[in-house]
Amino acid sequence: MRTWIIRIVFALVALLACAALGAVALASYGERKARRHVELTVAAVAIPTEATAIERGRYLFRSRGCADCHGIDGTGHDVVNDGKGLHVRAPAITPHPDNAVARYADVDWVRTIRHGVAPGGRPLLIMPSEDYNRFTDADVGALIAYLRQLPPLPGAGALIELPLPVRALYGAGVIRDAAAKIDHSRPPSVPVPEAVTPEHGAYVANTCIGCHGAGLAGGRIPGAPPDWPAAANLTPGSGSAMTTYADVQAFVSMMRSGRRPDGSAVSPVMPFAALKEMNDTDLQALYLHLKRLPPRDGGTR
Repeated sequence: MRTWIIRIVFALVALLACAALGAVALASYGERKARRHVELTVAAVAIPTEATAIERGRYLFRSRGCADCHGIDGTGHDVVNDGKGLHVRAPAITPHPDNAVARYADVDWVRTIRHGVAPGGRPLLIMPSEDYNRFTDADVGALIAYLRQLPPLPGAGALIELPLPVRALYGAGVIRDAAAKIDHSRPPSVPVPEAVTPEHGAYVANTCIGCHGAGLAGGRIPGAPPDWPAAANLTPGSGSAMTTYADVQAFVSMMRSGRRPDGSAVSPVMPFAALKEMNDTDLQALYLHLKRLPPRDGGTR
């Protein structure tokens, strides 16, 4: 009996050692993947100067999650720091001469926002460009115009520290950066009128795909901290979160308050700091779009 116990212990130790070596190898491959060159042909967009366009850029910056990561003043701050090896800080993106973006050409901004790729061709590991890839040219231009007129405050650079399991999953392709998710040859969205219509709601919903998936059916968020809950199913399929909201007013109230109609709190993982900045047109249109989505099983993203 003792011999079998010793053999089992040695077998387990050997398996753990192999798993550790495999994780290190995958993490090493992930580091090389993160340094790869992404070849892109990026067309510049017109950068407006009129006040209405800059105000549109301000609205997008605050309501589409940019300020959540880069700070309301653009000086950057911690996105997550769990004290266990996961530490991500978004960089400052003001025109201060010490900030990297101060040297961005128009096309560099487009490459970063729409494609998740740095000016030199390196993928930006954390930048959620899959949410912004479908921005119209006019919205990309308005956002750039707003960023360029921010007060030139100094700030910290980007910082990405990932624990070994996350780096291994990235190396294995389980977690992908935005540049690997995006169809870079796809043309920009064709503008639709800003109105309370499902068509405009579909445009607004592009901001949701990073967490809820391309099909908006939710599920575990790839690369998210392990204690984060799965994203909700926003389609009318099994386990849909939308059944909670009997009408558009209930949905808008939740997006502004972070609370369901029964008073219970929605997970704070939801970016309510940005969502509450959305105007009534965007939120009402989003509700109409979600209500007419084809049903999908929850968790299928």
